Amino acid sequence: MRLQKATRFALYSVLECARDPQRPVSATEIAQKYEVSIHHLSKVLRELGRAGILEAARGVGGGYRFRGNPRRLALMDVIALFEDISSRSGAGREPGARTDVGRSLGVVLGEIDEIAKATFRSITVDTMLKLARRQKRAGYGRGNAVISASAATHPPDCARRHRRP
Repeated sequence: MRLQKATRFALYSVLECARDPQRPVSATEIAQKYEVSIHHLSKVLRELGRAGILEAARGVGGGYRFRGNPRRLALMDVIALFEDISSRSGAGREPGARTDVGRSLGVVLGEIDEIAKATFRSITVDTMLKLARRQKRAGYGRGNAVISASAATHPPDCARRHRRP
């Protein structure tokens, strides 16, 4: 399951605002941090506001605040606003899709999509924030540890088992 840019921007925005729900985060701050287009991000933020996930505060010191419950809002709740998650659209129109091998590959890809959807349904904003904190402490981004989402809610000794060789 490949996520569109708007979906990734939405996830960045929700997670950034949920880090400190009392502090308004400006669209410019998010765009600069994640190196994304402010124009495209603004459209995404408006949609998140309409969905009631973020709240816009205008004026000096304004920005966006997280309004949801981080323990209940799953990543799939955000993804579903921007993606057609009902089925693999266009799967039957791809070259070779009408052959026995093509149909078999379609079945496997469909199963992979279902696993991805189930995973996105099971990971909450709170879990992602815990994972981000652990990644930061482990020095991820400097070539050190890779911590899985399932390890984010387990003791640190579990996270050590998920290191990349």
